[in-house]
Amino acid sequence: MDLKMYMTTVTSSRETKSQQAEMCRILDTCGHPYVTVDISVDKDLLTEMREKSCKPNAVPPQLFLGDEYLGGFQELMTAVEDGELQKFLGKK
Repeated sequence: MDLKMYMTTVTSSRETKSQQAEMCRILDTCGHPYVTVDISVDKDLLTEMREKSCKPNAVPPQLFLGDEYLGGFQELMTAVEDGELQKFLGKK
């Protein structure tokens, strides 16, 4: 299954930019392959992200394993802090 990170290249939010960069850094460092989905290129992708996460107000970055919602930046950081990153990403 593909790990997908929904993100945006069009934002004025420093927080969003920082969270996206940190999420990419963590995924790159652990060597877990992932693809990015840029919601700024098509508003249907934002709708898709929100529907798949069951969160009508979700904002990027958000992670999915296939169609399974893993969480956003806070959930990823909690997994890192708890030493559960591989489990969080679906690796045993």
